[in-house]
Amino acid sequence: MKAVAVQAFGGPEGLAVVELPLPVPAAGQVRISSEAIGVGGVDTLIRSGALAAHGFRAGHVPGGEVAGTVTAVGEGVDPAWAGRRVWASTGAGGGYAEHALAPVAEILPLPAGLSAVDAVTLGSASVVAHFGLAHARFAPGDAVLVRGAAGSLGITAVQLAARGGASAVAVTTSSAARGARLRELGATRVLDRSGAGVEADDAGYDVILDVVTGADVPSFLSRLRPNGRLVAVGAVGGPPPAELGAVMMAAFQKSLTFATFSAATVPVADRQAVRAEQFAAAAEGTLRTVVHDVLPLDQAVRAHRAMDAGEVLGRIVLTP
Repeated sequence: MKAVAVQAFGGPEGLAVVELPLPVPAAGQVRISSEAIGVGGVDTLIRSGALAAHGFRAGHVPGGEVAGTVTAVGEGVDPAWAGRRVWASTGAGGGYAEHALAPVAEILPLPAGLSAVDAVTLGSASVVAHFGLAHARFAPGDAVLVRGAAGSLGITAVQLAARGGASAVAVTTSSAARGARLRELGATRVLDRSGAGVEADDAGYDVILDVVTGADVPSFLSRLRPNGRLVAVGAVGGPPPAELGAVMMAAFQKSLTFATFSAATVPVADRQAVRAEQFAAAAEGTLRTVVHDVLPLDQAVRAHRAMDAGEVLGRIVLTP
């Protein structure tokens, strides 16, 4: 089968199309003939070498989610899964391929009316948005800021906050055009990447959902109201600065909270239940997906260049 592997860590040009054996599902796994493959921010971090300390090596096949048809099942898996169209989490990699393996616990049937492309646009990011807001103790009436709102995670968070009764939903983004699109999805205030702009709320925010993290975290902490909560749900900008603890202590009397959130801490059954609800909502049109582009698998380099350049609104999807 054809796959895309990281031949050299660094820029997008380190990705290359390779031929690999057709994978055989182990016990508890299924094999999926992919129709759509999601391109996520973590894929670019792995490819760049930023996560080398976690054991990624040359030859790694990126891609954490696919949608397609189950073509084989491993020992202990109900054979009735064969032939069903599903979304699947492939874990830390393996998705950029014509065929992928996934644990049967991490697959979910696609409802009628939901395309494979929409499924991988929503599947992973939407669950992080849902549980990230819960981790921040978001409640109706809270003023919310979604930092880095242009990706699938941010887009879903904007919609969930608006639907959940936020008093305001502010977003940071890089252009007026993106801001206009985010307003259509529920944003009420559009700010620049630094969090500034004529619509910035001087009163601050109760919740900041941060997809970026990086060196500017302290400046966003200063925008929190007393008892405010900033939850880092992504790290495309890298880790926060070393002086973060000192910044928190300097604001001691505001009782601020900085936290990280990973969906890996949520039980699989809970993730799947929320994902099933979101898939049903997307099929009904009450939860919207934004697809930036659909490219052939062999154009993965082009997809990663767009991601690195910050050009993507929504999700890029690869198709074998």
